Amino acid sequence: MAAPVKIKIWSDYVCPFCMLAEGPLEEAVNDVGAEVEIEWMPFELRPHPQPTLRPEDEYLPAIWESAVYPMARRLGVDIKLPDVSPQPYTALAFEGYQYAAEHGLGTAYNRRMFRAFFQENQDLGQLGVLTALAGEIGLDEAGFRAALENGTHRAKHQEALREAAAHQVRVVPTFLIGDTRIEGVARPAHLRKAILDAQAQQAEEDAYGAACGIDGSC
Repeated sequence: MAAPVKIKIWSDYVCPFCMLAEGPLEEAVNDVGAEVEIEWMPFELRPHPQPTLRPEDEYLPAIWESAVYPMARRLGVDIKLPDVSPQPYTALAFEGYQYAAEHGLGTAYNRRMFRAFFQENQDLGQLGVLTALAGEIGLDEAGFRAALENGTHRAKHQEALREAAAHQVRVVPTFLIGDTRIEGVARPAHLRKAILDAQAQQAEEDAYGAACGIDGSC
């Protein structure tokens, strides 16, 4: 049986385009019918102590009116500019992601974070908010809260950020599908091609390995 196509996606919970990128990816995966392994990767757009953005300033409303809302309407996604001010730092939420991933709920956690911020106006910088959201997807609230209070997954989060730096991630979302790198919200056709190319390359490498593995020669 062929190994699944591995897809890495770097994102940040305060990036609306990361939430908007979910639908096209799901469509592409369903259309192709390939087995895929999706791994969400953290990237902090504005790590502490860099100031985060404020919705009452000019930049956020302008970018939402010119780019976010038009794309959301085209994709049929319910999304709105949160009025949480200033926008939260996401390091703590990403430590929570590491806890969720460890318990097999990483994707569910990511989806809940996006919807909590962009549909429910919840402040993802608050431990109590994160804990309640974790409980909603089936995580143990006491265990989750203790892990965040104790910094249990802080080192793992920092390691993930170093991986983002190694891949020279500068914008989110950034996809890595096989050898194909895609930045921004991609159309399903673009993602389908990348998945099929990765699948074909993987099949070719598997066949080559099988042919050359009998006696160690080719």
